Amino acid sequence: MTHTAQALSTTTPYRVTLTDPAGHTWYADEPTDKGGQDTAPNPVQLLLSALGACTTITLEMYANHKGIKLDHIQVDLALNPNGEPESGHNNIERKIILKGEFTEDQHKRLLKVAESCPIHKLLTSNISIQSELNIG
Repeated sequence: MTHTAQALSTTTPYRVTLTDPAGHTWYADEPTDKGGQDTAPNPVQLLLSALGACTTITLEMYANHKGIKLDHIQVDLALNPNGEPESGHNNIERKIILKGEFTEDQHKRLLKVAESCPIHKLLTSNISIQSELNIG
């Protein structure tokens, strides 16, 4: 399955309108101290939220499939929480808080399942980005 998105500049400095073929619209912006209007998450927050959403959805799907009662899932994420990365090696800290009824073995399995969410796999893979610049 191919996933696509489009980013469009706006008349507001650093505010970006994001869309997809399904007609969803969302936004990115920078904080005021970086010249933005702080009207939406910044790009790093969007990346982290994608991992958090994918983790939550993957855990919900697995729990539903296995009949595990999860009442609540919270995923807290931070990029480089201990300061600047060394030699370009970034670190995402992900804390998963689960509320529900499950055994110790199920708890261990849920952690493995969280690590198999598609965004986790994407972010831990060898990613290549091909860019093309067109003048319109």
